[in-house]
Amino acid sequence: MSTEVTLPVDKKESVVNSDPDTNQQTGKINIKQLLSNMLANEASDLHLKVPTGPVYRINGELSKHDPIQLTPQDVEDVFCQIATDAQKSAFYASNEVDFAYSIAGVARFRVNVHRQRGSLSMAFRMIPFHIPTMYELGLPNICKDLIMKPRGLIVVTGPTGTGKSSTLAAMVQHLNQNTNKMIITIEDPIEFLYNDENCVISQRELGADTDSFASALKHALRHDPDIIIVGEMRDLETTATAVAAAETGHLVLGTLHTVDAAQTVDRLIDIFPPTQQGQMRLQFSQILEAVICQTLIPKASGQGRVAAFEVMLANTAIRNLIREGKTHEITGTILLNRSIGMQTLDQNLAVLVNQGLIKRSDAMLKTSHPDVLTKMIDRPF
Repeated sequence: MSTEVTLPVDKKESVVNSDPDTNQQTGKINIKQLLSNMLANEASDLHLKVPTGPVYRINGELSKHDPIQLTPQDVEDVFCQIATDAQKSAFYASNEVDFAYSIAGVARFRVNVHRQRGSLSMAFRMIPFHIPTMYELGLPNICKDLIMKPRGLIVVTGPTGTGKSSTLAAMVQHLNQNTNKMIITIEDPIEFLYNDENCVISQRELGADTDSFASALKHALRHDPDIIIVGEMRDLETTATAVAAAETGHLVLGTLHTVDAAQTVDRLIDIFPPTQQGQMRLQFSQILEAVICQTLIPKASGQGRVAAFEVMLANTAIRNLIREGKTHEITGTILLNRSIGMQTLDQNLAVLVNQGLIKRSDAMLKTSHPDVLTKMIDRPF
């Protein structure tokens, strides 16, 4: 559920409002200014938790900028200021809620609210109005070809906060500018907002526009889509419906929280009961087009982060490994197919280190195979 409001932002405002009569701080938190500070400091996230003061995530690291303490009432007041009645009802019924919040002319924010130790805790993720291009995100060139596929399943994976939503948005916008397609997105909540350029894009939000991913996927098939974007393939019903959509001639893009291509294939199959997994290996070997795994690493300059990617393309060799249950051999096959656009995460990390974009020490924190990465860095391929 989204709430769109227009709030003026005064960059000179304090994050704590003052009582003009007594000139004493009242403890009321100025969420407008906190979010404005978030943008000014190029933070990706803002956390409000009792009793800690506002905490920003900048270049992947948590940072305290405001020397104030929060009371339970402070955080509850912020929630009541920005949430709609429906969002408040959803929260007080379940003690957690996700929604989108906008400050006109500034940015959109994905908001998660939950209770911890009896008080509210809020996390804001910044979503720019500008949809990044594939070039700006540093996506592999092969992504331009993948998003033009007429059918099949493409899975974008990575831990929380590694830019999966931005990658999907850049790919959708590339379609929007270069093709004439009907695109349906199913999101929780809606993040990037698209304008119809060459495509018609229907954005559906969990809660406000549909009751579940699985239900939305099922009914999306009757809405004449060419491409369906699933926010997350989080359960059996959603995944099974996504597979069915890909089998019936649609291009489906979904996300998972896995760290490499082999783990992604295993996770997709393990969602299904053991009695169905043999059949699902065959189905995934036929419909899977690619797995794109990503992570973010601080730049060597200390300013910002850069994305590193693993790319698995479903060529004949990969399809055979999936069908035969030999997912442990996928990484080796990726290594041997760099010429057609595949790459392991270690290969990309080595390139970024040798280009001076990231530090060797930071790359080592992201690899599962430090010995392999060390050899790749020391002996460039």
